[in-house]
Amino acid sequence: MHQDTTAPPPEHPSYDGAKLAAAESFGLRHNALSPLETLAQSVSTIAPSTSPQLTIPLVFVLAGQGTAIAYLIAMGLMILVGFCIAAFARESSSPGSLYSYTRRSLPPIFSSITALALFFAYITTASAVIGGFVAFAYIFLNPLHARFGVPHIPAIVLVIVAAAIAGFVAYHDVKVSARLMLYIEGISVTLIAIVTVALLLRHGFHFDHPQLHLATMSPRGIGLGVMLAIFSFVGFESATTLGSEARNPLRSIPRAVIQSAILAGVFFVVAGYGEVLGFRNSSIALGDSSNPFRYLSTQAGIPFLGPIIDIGVLISMFAATLACVIAASRVLLLMAHHGLAPQRLTHTNTTHETPGEASILAALLAFLPAAGLALHGTSGADIYGWMGTLAVYGFLTAYGLVAVALAFHLQHSRRLSFGYILLTSVATLAMLLAMASNFYPVPPAPLRYFPYLYAAYLATALLWLAFTNKQSRTPSL
Repeated sequence: MHQDTTAPPPEHPSYDGAKLAAAESFGLRHNALSPLETLAQSVSTIAPSTSPQLTIPLVFVLAGQGTAIAYLIAMGLMILVGFCIAAFARESSSPGSLYSYTRRSLPPIFSSITALALFFAYITTASAVIGGFVAFAYIFLNPLHARFGVPHIPAIVLVIVAAAIAGFVAYHDVKVSARLMLYIEGISVTLIAIVTVALLLRHGFHFDHPQLHLATMSPRGIGLGVMLAIFSFVGFESATTLGSEARNPLRSIPRAVIQSAILAGVFFVVAGYGEVLGFRNSSIALGDSSNPFRYLSTQAGIPFLGPIIDIGVLISMFAATLACVIAASRVLLLMAHHGLAPQRLTHTNTTHETPGEASILAALLAFLPAAGLALHGTSGADIYGWMGTLAVYGFLTAYGLVAVALAFHLQHSRRLSFGYILLTSVATLAMLLAMASNFYPVPPAPLRYFPYLYAAYLATALLWLAFTNKQSRTPSL
């Protein structure tokens, strides 16, 4: 049994936020998530435990000894975007997230682009971390296959398991989902932090000067590293998709956005610093290591933590898949209410108070590209890298448009100050530069084709929306 709880948002930008919180529940559960569980949604979408294993080594290839500095700069940029998002989140608790913010302040074409970009970003991120789940699953399955003759499990089976369980949990209860993600990610991050701190202690209380001498670093390398480091942060805004499911959403959601950017950023900076230091005398460069914390845990004198961290990262990949499915389903719910998706997706399940059909569809859409690539023989690591790169385009589009929307929103309500002009200008410019870095220097195939694939998706989706809107306005004969 389902219910349709359409509630159109007010048109005037200076509406009362408390009234909006009640009006835009769309049949979802009220006050179900504590502030800590609300924070867990953003943290789990970021999946911070995966970056030290997968993304930081890639940043090192570009930035070298400036890896920690690249992450420090990226953290600053994401905090700027976070302040733009938080300014909206203090007034709106719609489950549509960034889409609902741009819808209030920008022409319909730009809000539609934001919705399509954000939905694309969550779905492709879910596909990416499904690939990461496959890659780390084989770290454990391959030795069992070689040593004990355990039958080989095809990658497609692992893809099905990750997507199906994520869809099932997201469909049944977001509160259970948030708690599960919080526990999983907390354990993973704690173990990585223990190894990193142990490494720093073994090297003594002194600064690692090669990582602090800017004169010996390549500004271009650090710049490119910053743009790649941004991928570690994407999804930090996903707490905004929870809407009135969070307790006191106009307060807890903006806090979760800022806190997740700061906490994840500090973790990435420290982890990057520790990894670069730990690989200083290694025969294998950090950028060439496929599993850096196996080596680093041995260097820290606690080798037994290496395999445990691998287990944590494996589970974290699933948690991130779940978080992205949850976020995508809520964006899809609001899109359906505003005519950007099929009307039947406006339904919420009266038993679980979740967007049931939207959750199933989001899990299915995340499954399809990962499954297709797995059947084609693509490795889990490549699925993670390729789909993650695609996701960045969607997030950068949404982040940039939200920064622009904030400036217009404040101007309409006569609250635009010099500080906000500076904030929105810098945030917008940062997103444009990040987008440009994916065009030049020209990346190798297949990455060079991804911007055009993303552009084709947007163009096709917008044409479909224009066609369906025209059809709906055409009187029947």
